[in-house]
Amino acid sequence: MCRISSQSGQASVEAVAVVPALILAALIAWQLVLASHTLWLCAGAARAAARADLVGLSPARAARSALPKSLERGLSVERAHGGHVRVEVRVPILVRAWHSPIRVAAVAALGETR
Repeated sequence: MCRISSQSGQASVEAVAVVPALILAALIAWQLVLASHTLWLCAGAARAAARADLVGLSPARAARSALPKSLERGLSVERAHGGHVRVEVRVPILVRAWHSPIRVAAVAALGETR
C-alpha cells in the first residue's frame, strides 16, 4: 500500500495560477482609471476652449494649454453653432508603443446658447 498524502507544493501551484490573473486585473483597472482621467482633462480643456471662444481668442490654443503634453497629440477642437466647443482627445494606453483607437470628447458652452 502506497498512499500519497503530501500536498506541500499545492500553495505554490495556486499562487502561480492566481498571480497573473491579479496582475491582469490590476492593469485593466489602471487603464480604466487612465481613461476616466483623460475624460476629466478633456472636459476641462473644453471649458477652457469655450471661455477663450467667448472672449474672441483661439479655442484650439486654449484647449491645448489646458492639456498635458501627452494628450496634445490627438487633440481635435471644433466650434459648433450656438457657442459650443467640442474637444476630442485620444485615450492613452499603458503600453506606449501601441496607439489607442479610443477617443473621448467633451462639449462646453458659455454665455447665451440658442
